[in-house]
Amino acid sequence: MSKKKPFVLRLDPELLGAVEKWAADEFRSTNGQLEWLINKALKEAGRLKNKSKNEE
Repeated sequence: MSKKKPFVLRLDPELLGAVEKWAADEFRSTNGQLEWLINKALKEAGRLKNKSKNEE
């Protein structure tokens, strides 16, 4: 498993509330939801290669 680098993220309270609700609806942590969203956006923009099952 790859190492994860911690960092501080400042969000508008309304935006954070929406992300927290979405995360709860999908049974994810807020951090997990943000990571999923960023990963998805990067893949859709062609900025991140899709990993094959063997690479994970």
